[in-house]
Amino acid sequence: MFRFEEPLYLYLLLLVPVLAGLHYATNYFRKRRLARYGDVHLLKDLMPEVSAARREVKVWLMLLAFAMLVFVLARPQFGTKEETRKRQGIEAIIAMDVSNSMLAEDVTPNRLEKAKMLVSSIVDKMTDDKIGLIVYAGEAYTQLPITSDYVSAKMFLETISPAMISTQGTDIKQAIDLAMKSFTPNQQVSKAIFVITDGEDNEGGAMEMAKAAAEKGIKVYVLGIGSPQGAPIPMPGSGSQYIVDNSGNVVVSKLNEQMCRDIAAAGQGAYIYVDNSSSAQEQLSGYVDKLGKTEMESKVFSEYDEQFQAVALLALFFLIFEVCVIERKNPLFKGIKLFRK
Repeated sequence: MFRFEEPLYLYLLLLVPVLAGLHYATNYFRKRRLARYGDVHLLKDLMPEVSAARREVKVWLMLLAFAMLVFVLARPQFGTKEETRKRQGIEAIIAMDVSNSMLAEDVTPNRLEKAKMLVSSIVDKMTDDKIGLIVYAGEAYTQLPITSDYVSAKMFLETISPAMISTQGTDIKQAIDLAMKSFTPNQQVSKAIFVITDGEDNEGGAMEMAKAAAEKGIKVYVLGIGSPQGAPIPMPGSGSQYIVDNSGNVVVSKLNEQMCRDIAAAGQGAYIYVDNSSSAQEQLSGYVDKLGKTEMESKVFSEYDEQFQAVALLALFFLIFEVCVIERKNPLFKGIKLFRK
């Protein structure tokens, strides 16, 4: 099994396209400045030793070396020893509402960020459990298949935003249906769905789907986030402006607690009200602990071999090659057209 021991460093790879873009932007403005002095082709003849291709090769060698160094920091490893371990845990699917109404700020900093912090704290307490992430609005999608990789779960959690789903609305029925299909085939393990919503179900049918889940032994818990009094919905990326309806009135999103309770009752779970206090966190932890944890066997790698040495050698090779490539053409080798079509 291959893995990265420190996968967070891989985010540094995002700098590669940024640096490449800066390089090409610099080249563009440099050519514009040169064009002020005369015809570009004439200037090339006046500077026969200048090689744009060599400069390009040096830049990409540096970027490749940088990428290899990022992989070194992430510590690539191969599993070398596999063993069977017994563990006690549950399977939990988090279905998170990402509709625009989750941007309302009746909880701090807003409903969506509060929900993400709540889920993150639950993941931190997991040891032998499995977790999956589903996002939904007018449609539902699997954000993270069920896994025991908690580092990946938190990484995917941070990327959740209303921009992920273009179809607006709140279809809790579809979210529960997708969650039911996302568990492993293991019939012995306890399974639960945690639906996070602001209680505005636009499609209906959620109670019937929760009841169907309960009949299969899957408990459905509903976390209602927001306030019954409601709050306006900030327009994404607009600062202080709010979403309005066709009549020009500001849309106010209100938590429908009764609907949340009904769905949780149909799913034989419980309803948890999420506000700015820590009570929801305590209740959620209590319900997770009460779920019957089944002893399961799983094969895991207990020993890993570091593989960063080979990657480090590649980085060193690219750096040495970059030093050896000079920007100007060498008159001793002017007949060799290595960097020219």
